[in-house]
Amino acid sequence: MEWLTADEQTAWRSFLQATTLLEDYLDRQLQRDAGMPHMYYALLSTLSETPARRMRMTELAERVKITRSRLSHAVARLEGDGWLRRESCPSDRRGQIVVLTDTGYDKLVQTAPGHVEAVRAAIFDRLSAEQTAQLAEISQVIADGLHQPAGADVPWLR
Repeated sequence: MEWLTADEQTAWRSFLQATTLLEDYLDRQLQRDAGMPHMYYALLSTLSETPARRMRMTELAERVKITRSRLSHAVARLEGDGWLRRESCPSDRRGQIVVLTDTGYDKLVQTAPGHVEAVRAAIFDRLSAEQTAQLAEISQVIADGLHQPAGADVPWLR
């Protein structure tokens, strides 16, 4: 095993601090302005971008990178708010489809401008165009290296 170099350690700690602070900042903004955590916003926005604003639960969990049990809890809460509803999957009796309701869509439309403003203030107002391009490239390299299809063997987790 090779330990991190001093430069790698600095980069790693800066990355962890930035991502932790960013998630906390976005959670606080969305809780204050919309009464929902960042994860719930991610669910609503993901569904808003799909045909008929609907998706199978398993696909939604994969898309937003959360466990099915965490998704079930979130969907139950959002159902209670009237923002989502569940339907049976016509092709699989055990499957469920999550639907973004009109009320949920309206909440998302109402919330989106403040969230975009928070993202812009936290990230893009601080970066040059070149840094934004670098951030996109670096983030994609990391995501591509970590993305594993469902059921894939992950050798470094053995």
